[in-house]
Amino acid sequence: MPLNLQENNPPKFLIADDLHPAFKEAVQSFGFDVDDLPLITRQEALENLSAYAGLAIRSKFNIDKEVLDAATNLKFIARAGSGMDNIDEEAARERGIICINAPEGNRDAVGEHAIGMLLSLMNNFRNADIEIRNGIWDRESNRGYELKGKVVGIIGYGNNGRSLAKKLKGFEVRVIAYDKYKTGFSDEYAREVSMEEIVKFSDVLSLHIPLTKETRQLVNDEYLLHFRKPIFFINSARGEIVNTQAVLNAIRSGKILGAGLDVLEVEKFPKLKEQSWFNELAESGKVLLSPHIAGWTFDSYRKISEVLAEKLWQLKSEYKNLEI
Repeated sequence: MPLNLQENNPPKFLIADDLHPAFKEAVQSFGFDVDDLPLITRQEALENLSAYAGLAIRSKFNIDKEVLDAATNLKFIARAGSGMDNIDEEAARERGIICINAPEGNRDAVGEHAIGMLLSLMNNFRNADIEIRNGIWDRESNRGYELKGKVVGIIGYGNNGRSLAKKLKGFEVRVIAYDKYKTGFSDEYAREVSMEEIVKFSDVLSLHIPLTKETRQLVNDEYLLHFRKPIFFINSARGEIVNTQAVLNAIRSGKILGAGLDVLEVEKFPKLKEQSWFNELAESGKVLLSPHIAGWTFDSYRKISEVLAEKLWQLKSEYKNLEI
């Protein structure tokens, strides 16, 4: 059902999360009456969503069947980020709701964060810093590895995977990439390979795949067992893709030399601290952690909103009955 944006009755758009003001300004210019309510709760949203034609959200709450059933007039959902795992896209499509996201907005942030983690792990930055602050001057134990000449394996060659590959070009590495759902994507930054080549040649493994039923707990003990060489492991995708205990097991066995985890299968306290593997994770000197911020920079904060606004504008242009 097309929107009918009349001057005397403009459709309403709810911003239910913290988005850069650029998005609100753009959506208002498209003819929407915007309610910017970043502190709104799920229950408050359920009680009021029937009044809105558009919804913008990051990760505050899941857009599931309950939410969609309450949003009887909803036409657009704008996800301020790359992943769509907190939105029931199939249920949205059944209701004629268009879903958009903004992987282009934070791809540079993710690529840079992954490289930062990798360089820190390979050069023992965290351990060396802690030791010096505690009066220990130990050069030998903190001797690192050079990235030059290594083989970097990337799983998933979308916006984020390609961004990492592009940024690695100056390091004189060989980048190989596997994507189950794409073919013919070799370019100047990476060579498309089979999964067999990934496990045979990689010195570094970086994940850039979405969370789906197929990828949930993909990286487990058996998965890691196939790698021929010890690897540095980076996950800036989704935590639930990786079995954390399996990573710790691989670190103990020497299969993983260091792991940079921006995401975890359980995030936020106190629930995170209750996990059976948390103490080992927290005490490991071969693990570098960050709180799901790879794609969340001061720069990407604005870029994401600009990308979403541009996509919403394109949708407006595609629908003949959408009058602004």
